[in-house]
Amino acid sequence: MGEQTQTQTITEPQTPSLSQPNSDSTTLSTNPPVDIPPNPSNPSKIPIRPQKIRKLSSTTSPQSTNPKPADSSQSVVTSNGKVTITKNRRRSASQLTRVLPQVIKPLSANGEIENALRHLRLADPLLCSLIDTLPLPAFDSHQLPFLALCKSILYQQLAYKAGTSIYTRFVSLCGSEDAVCPDVVLSLSAQQLKQIGISGRKASYLYDLANKYKTGILADDTVVKMDDRSLFTMLSMVKGIGSWSVHMFMIFSLHRPDVLPVSDLGVRKGVQMLYGLEELPRPSQMEQLCEKWRPYRSIGAWYMWRFIEGKGTPATAAAAMEGGSVQPLQQIEPQQQPEQQHQLQLLEPIDGIGSLGACIWGQ
Repeated sequence: MGEQTQTQTITEPQTPSLSQPNSDSTTLSTNPPVDIPPNPSNPSKIPIRPQKIRKLSSTTSPQSTNPKPADSSQSVVTSNGKVTITKNRRRSASQLTRVLPQVIKPLSANGEIENALRHLRLADPLLCSLIDTLPLPAFDSHQLPFLALCKSILYQQLAYKAGTSIYTRFVSLCGSEDAVCPDVVLSLSAQQLKQIGISGRKASYLYDLANKYKTGILADDTVVKMDDRSLFTMLSMVKGIGSWSVHMFMIFSLHRPDVLPVSDLGVRKGVQMLYGLEELPRPSQMEQLCEKWRPYRSIGAWYMWRFIEGKGTPATAAAAMEGGSVQPLQQIEPQQQPEQQHQLQLLEPIDGIGSLGACIWGQ
């Protein structure tokens, strides 16, 4: 009987009550059950269960909790009663700025060339003399992405005249430039392509590109809308298309403003001469040296091509200025040593000569 009474007395204080504070908990556990009247004269013994009171107050009175400073959190009460808290509002704002899609204007848009030249003059004074003496950059090519990528493959590791001859025969075999599409390319046999001068390896590259278009992995609409990083990743999946081909395609076909072809020998030589470097800069050095050109590194690269033209033979430079296009690097440097060619192939094993891409797209 005594054990039952004692158990009942111990379980009673577990019911929280703010109006009837209990006395010391040790008295309840050792003395026999007695009626203990409230003792308001001793206020020091009132908060005997701070955890219970804290839990009760947080449940019944949300306003009693200590909110975080307004500059680091924000609470939003929805219609269903749930509370959504956004922590660190300042950091979230900076993250939001990075996540928001950037509107990329092509270099062929009205006023973009002027904006690029204005930025480059202020960012790199060494470019001012080039901008003042050389013609304005022009990006007038508007070929469909699939046709431009086929053209890039056909020109790989060829001189400009040889590539132009093969490309002309390829277009004639397809019917016209407007007729060059994945279905037509896949309908051509390897023997047909070989007869017009396309090697078996390049034929496999064309087939792989056409198959990726046929299966929907790539499409002209999605290629145009992709950001630079995604586009580089997707196009690099195509056999025969390396970083150099992607960079040339992005600059001269899509007119992307901020592309730096770090593996292009012409651009590297231009940077070497512009900054008076003793050695040809490596791709990692190119990123550092040309960082100030952002977000118009494509225009900076264009001026590097034109810059090395002016250092070539008078006939080559005159032909380049007259044709309004950047000449292939082997025409600018006819005395190029075999070891230099081998070094270039190590950097870009598939795509070959550096500044030839500017000629491919008619710049």
